[in-house]
Amino acid sequence: MSHKINIFWNQHVIHHSSEEFNLSCALRQSISNLIGYVPLLLLPAALLGVPEQVIAVLAPLHLFAQFWYHTRHIGKLGWLEYVIVTPSQHRVHHAINPEYIDKNLGQIFSFWDRLFGTFQEELDDVPPQYGVLKPAATWNPVHINFQHFWRLVKDAWYTKNIWDKIKIWFMPTGWRPADVKEKYPIAIIEDVYAFKLYTTEASKLFKGYILFQMFATLGLMLFLFYNFENIGFGAALLYGAFIFVGVYGYTTLMDRKKYALTIEVVRSMLGVAYLIIQNGWFGMQTYFAGATSVMLSYFLITITAAVYFTLLEKEFFNNEIVA
Repeated sequence: MSHKINIFWNQHVIHHSSEEFNLSCALRQSISNLIGYVPLLLLPAALLGVPEQVIAVLAPLHLFAQFWYHTRHIGKLGWLEYVIVTPSQHRVHHAINPEYIDKNLGQIFSFWDRLFGTFQEELDDVPPQYGVLKPAATWNPVHINFQHFWRLVKDAWYTKNIWDKIKIWFMPTGWRPADVKEKYPIAIIEDVYAFKLYTTEASKLFKGYILFQMFATLGLMLFLFYNFENIGFGAALLYGAFIFVGVYGYTTLMDRKKYALTIEVVRSMLGVAYLIIQNGWFGMQTYFAGATSVMLSYFLITITAAVYFTLLEKEFFNNEIVA
């Protein structure tokens, strides 16, 4: 379903959008499950009497069991290739080579693909090329999560055929109404060995700054999880929105977009205003005395970096997508 139906591909394309294949790719999961498997499969299972404890335990185990085989460092595993999904088989699943597209759909056991005719062995003379045929071409996770859905929305809006407005959501991935396809073409990779991986120029200082933002975001999220009860639901929504905009801001800066400056300056100024009005940051000052100073420093660093990397580090600034 995830590979063959447009609306379901929306939640799976995020996992496939990485042009690398490694363990971090395994964690590249969707936040845009507008239509997922829970109402289709798990709710009926519960209604049929499957205990909630079974679902609660098996669902995460089933997810984490798929982590280890996202690697290029493990070759073929002999007789295990006939039983479980291996790194070799899953490299095929993630590849965009014509020989490999929509193969090895199983997640734990490989005999399902052999049974249903969707198995493909990794070939020595066909090195897997990773990504999607319509490249994401961005570091921004929000764009990556919603760009396929947004394409469907636009195609459904622009097509003149009423029936096409409905069926586009349930047609095979890649299908578009004829009138829209002609008027609004979308570039697709034709030669999987000739395209360039998405990249943007970055100095060592910029890479260090992005690492700083990543760890700052992680720290802010951990504080939210640890202190959720004290923060309260309403304030937690505001806190979450701040983190969301922050991730959007510095990943837009990674894409070297000029409007990242506006996002980063505005969110930092709002953060400073919150510090002044509330005399602290969501109760963080109750845990250590210097919390307000730390958050104020964070916002000042963010503003300074946004100005510097957008306006001053011009030799690395590239507003064109490299595709």
